[in-house]
Amino acid sequence: MNGYDEQDFDRADERINLSIWKRLLKYAFRRKWLVLSLVIAMAILSTIDIMYPLLSRYAIDTFVMNQTTEGLVPFVVLYICLVLIQGISIVYFISGGGKLEMQISYDIRQEAFIKLQKLSLSFYDKTPVGYLMARMLSDIARLSEMIAWALIDIFWTSTFLIGVTISMFVLNWKLALIVIVVLPPLLLLSIVFQRAMLKYQRKVRKTNSKITGAFNEGIMGAVTTKTLVREKRNTEEFKEVTSEMKHSSIRSATLSYIFMPLVILLGSIGTALALYYGGSDVLKGVHATITIGTLAAFIAYTTQFFEPVQTIARVFAEMQSAQASAERVLSLIDTPCEIEDTPEVEAIYGDCFEPKRENFPKIHGEIDFIDVSFAYNVGSNKQVLDNFNLHVDAGQTIALVGETGAGKSTIVNLLCRFYEPTSGKILIDGVDYRERSQAWLQSSLGYVLQQPHLFSGTIFENIAYGRPDATEEEVIAAAKLVHAHDFIMKQEKGYYTEVGEGGVLLSTGQKQLISFARVILADPRIFVLDEATSSIDTETEQLIQNAIKYVLKDRTSFIVAHRLSTIRNADRILVIRDGRIFESGTHSKLMKQKGYYYDLYTNQFKSEAADKILDK
Repeated sequence: MNGYDEQDFDRADERINLSIWKRLLKYAFRRKWLVLSLVIAMAILSTIDIMYPLLSRYAIDTFVMNQTTEGLVPFVVLYICLVLIQGISIVYFISGGGKLEMQISYDIRQEAFIKLQKLSLSFYDKTPVGYLMARMLSDIARLSEMIAWALIDIFWTSTFLIGVTISMFVLNWKLALIVIVVLPPLLLLSIVFQRAMLKYQRKVRKTNSKITGAFNEGIMGAVTTKTLVREKRNTEEFKEVTSEMKHSSIRSATLSYIFMPLVILLGSIGTALALYYGGSDVLKGVHATITIGTLAAFIAYTTQFFEPVQTIARVFAEMQSAQASAERVLSLIDTPCEIEDTPEVEAIYGDCFEPKRENFPKIHGEIDFIDVSFAYNVGSNKQVLDNFNLHVDAGQTIALVGETGAGKSTIVNLLCRFYEPTSGKILIDGVDYRERSQAWLQSSLGYVLQQPHLFSGTIFENIAYGRPDATEEEVIAAAKLVHAHDFIMKQEKGYYTEVGEGGVLLSTGQKQLISFARVILADPRIFVLDEATSSIDTETEQLIQNAIKYVLKDRTSFIVAHRLSTIRNADRILVIRDGRIFESGTHSKLMKQKGYYYDLYTNQFKSEAADKILDK
């Protein structure tokens, strides 16, 4: 699903957006004292750089032309002191610049990660993982480096350029004007090249997201690739994407390589003009208006004058290159949350970061869907649910069955407030759940998925994930309740065995049991099982079924079922078709009706019976 990525900042012909960089600079100025100390260090450094040609002028005119050594010792001492101060300033700005870069990277990543925690499930449904990984890693690293060192470069170039310009006009205003005359064509050259570079850099960053996504899909889908023998085709598709990035990168780099030599050429022309006219004046002898020392100092200044100009040109070129990254990172940070608590609700109940649990009303579990309609795409004519109504008493177990796409998972996702109704409302204990915080609802919610997700770490840490303060006794008790204790103790390190990334070191059934233990430890009032037993073996399913009988007691529960044999004891079974309740009742009642549910159950029963015979 690349729709989100494809729509993201494809305006390759625009100029640098200064408002973006102004906003990014705020991350640097959060460390005011560090920035101020770097400004002072760069001011000292540029001042010393400006003094060197003046010292050379004094040395030539005083010691060389007059052939005297009088006053040489103080001059040498002063020169050495300036070199030492310069060295200290260089060491400080390098270490300070590195520290500033890391601080900026830290702040942006923290803000972006917090945003990711706040975004609703709908965002993750339509946003590629590659897009997010590229933003959080390569783009933020690129931006923090750019901001920190560009800031330092600008501090140095601005003070140095002003100082050199003043010194040149003081030494000889006519020669100064000759040197500065090359600046207009240099400015025009910069504008033309930088616009072209920005165009290709945007393409590079956009393609980089696709490549990151391709890596992620290739790794996650390795089994499918092998079984369908897709290696060659995948390689060809990946080659197409990387070739696109290669061509854009080469064009951008080529423009950059041409741009900098042209800047140097124009600078050399300015220096040559100063040398020609200044040298002609010096050769007039007694009629010369400038001394040899002054000419030497002026030539040094003209050579140095274009160094900050080149630096500024480089900084703007890098800004052009990094603007695509800047746009994408800020677009992530600015992504609106589709599901948000109102300020009034947050004032009472807090948010997911600082919940005011003391104000949380206890959830009993009575649930009402009142004229609920929902479509995944806003404005779409295709409604997944259309005027859906349902009342559930506290403590009831509701089973949802039906064809794929009928709306079963949508119902529980709306209940969990991962999405919100397009119209209508959902009441929990008689109150619209939008009048309470998301943290209030989801802290009393247990959700077990068909494909359980474990986090890198130990079995103990995964069971205690929702309650990090849980004791070892509580964790073990939860594991025993779902019959996970026995298999855990057979592991090499018991509860402290590493599960690997995503739980890759455990079987699907073992991961499911751990996810059950994790939910039970949290002691939720509302329990959701989304086809939680469809991907496990019969033996493990029996273990989970034994646990479910206890877990569902006195809790409001929704079971999205694939194996109909697992829901025979539900208080009510709802057959969902086209977003509506097609049949409703207990297992025995629906079987007596001999309708749609009866057909589903008997067909599945026959199929399972046939499989058992074949297995024998």
